[in-house]
Amino acid sequence: MSFVHDQTLRLDLLRSLSEKPPLFAPGEPLFWDDPHISQGMLAAHLDPDTEAASRSPAEIDRIVGWLVDALALEPGAAVLDLGCGPGLYAARLAARGLRVTGVDYSRRSIAYARTYAAEHDLAITYRCQDYLTLADDAGYDAALLIYGDLCVLAPDVRDALLRAVRRALKPGGGFALDVTTRHLRARAGLRNGWYAAESGFWKPGPHLVLEQGFDYPEHDIYLDQYIVIEQDGTVNVYRNWFQDYTPEAITAALEGQGFAVRGVWGDLAGTPYAPGTEWIGLVAEKGGE
Repeated sequence: MSFVHDQTLRLDLLRSLSEKPPLFAPGEPLFWDDPHISQGMLAAHLDPDTEAASRSPAEIDRIVGWLVDALALEPGAAVLDLGCGPGLYAARLAARGLRVTGVDYSRRSIAYARTYAAEHDLAITYRCQDYLTLADDAGYDAALLIYGDLCVLAPDVRDALLRAVRRALKPGGGFALDVTTRHLRARAGLRNGWYAAESGFWKPGPHLVLEQGFDYPEHDIYLDQYIVIEQDGTVNVYRNWFQDYTPEAITAALEGQGFAVRGVWGDLAGTPYAPGTEWIGLVAEKGGE
């Protein structure tokens, strides 16, 4: 859409786009695979000094070490890493002798992951695929969904993914994931502001970014929205939805799709859960038919 029409600023369009949207109203689809945006995302994944896209290398090491024990993964076990990005977890797991399949729809991240695996002689299978289309059947000893990926999904989409993950696991297979709580948003706050850039994360050329945060406290949901206006008047709206959870809510979601929750922690490195924590780490097991 265009912000400029017959040399006139479309303030009506901007006003409309700035209104609080309905829950899980879509923005630009699958934008993490955009040729420009994916470049910035890969850089963020690989930057050891920021946790904007991935946790720090030291924290990833802690998580991998703990998960191998918590999921009782022996060398040769098959692990499915959903939303694997550039393979930060997959590479570490494969180095421990596990048979890893990584799934991510960012072509840039998958290309990096494949190159890294080849250079380090790691036998990892990477698939460039939206994991919402997962159709694997009983092939894995464990599955991972790390760094709050489940939080971005509307409840019906979340439930469909959980069913697909369950189907992909062998009987008794383990599932490790983490989700955010409302305490994270209370600390981080809501984005509200604007900036202009000659080039930046969203676009390679000059553009204006209007950042907005919306809270839906009655649903434990919030939205980070970015209205990006390019020099020629082109407008894109990028939306990141986040569903927060309590231990009771995420346990109910998992059990509703046939998982048995084996443990709840404050993260996926084994920190004991305590009220006020910003994250919840869970290990679940595929239940019986």
